[in-house]
Order: sequence, then C-alpha cells, then structure tokens
Amino acid sequence: MLRYRETGNLHKDFHAGTSLALDFLYEKHGEKAIAEVLHNTGTKVYASIHNKLKNDDPSELIEHFAYFYNREEADFDLHVTENEITLTVRQCPAIAHIRKLGLTPSKHFCQTTLLINQALCEDSPWASETSIVGDGQCVQRFFRKEAHK
Repeated sequence: MLRYRETGNLHKDFHAGTSLALDFLYEKHGEKAIAEVLHNTGTKVYASIHNKLKNDDPSELIEHFAYFYNREEADFDLHVTENEITLTVRQCPAIAHIRKLGLTPSKHFCQTTLLINQALCEDSPWASETSIVGDGQCVQRFFRKEAHK
C-alpha cells in the first residue's frame, strides 16, 4: 500500500520551490550537498519504497509512479514486467509547471530523479537507469540486477 498519497489540493508550486532550493544548495554547499540530500530523500523520506525494494518488492514504487503521474495529469507510460519497470515521461509535469510560472528549471533538476532512483535501489536486488531523452522528457528504468546480467 502506498504510504505517500496526498488527496487534497495539488500544489504544483512545490516543483518551483524544489528547483530554487537545488540552486541555493548548489551555490552555498556544492554538488556533494545535493547528492546527500537526494540520497536521504530516496532512503529516508521514501523509506517504505526503499525498504520494499530491498525486500525485492517493487509494488509500492509502481503504485507511487502511477498515482503521482496520474494525479499531475502527466503524459507518461508505465510498463511493468516481472524483471523491469519502465516509466517513459513525454512531458515532465514539474518542468512544465516551473516554465508556466516563468522560471527556468534548475540545471540540477533532472539530477533529482537520477539520484533519488539510485538511492531507492541501494542495497536492493534492483538497479535504475535514467535517460534524459529531450527537454522535460526521460525514461526511468528499474530492473532486477540478477536478470540484467
């Protein structure tokens, strides 16, 4: 069962705040600080997803992607097999909203996805790859390490 399921108003300005915070963190503390914060996000904030992946149970990750990308009315596909989960995002709702506000997304913004996904998979039978395929477009792939050999 998905632990993180907000049901009230959708506050997309969170994305802009995150983008600005990434720039601030980088300017004041550097790349290492961003990596540390995002690692902690993947292993502590999303602890229930991380722990399930450690126990070879990707169900909450799948539910998380489906719930939040649908909630934000994103243009995406989610393909799940026994050994692989592929999330194809044709238009990132976060980047679209940041631009709608007249702001430029942080150059570190897409790094959040890459580093959080890696942290989610840490010490688990799962690994992740994130490919940025265009502006606001990516493919996030999670796969069982054993099946990938």
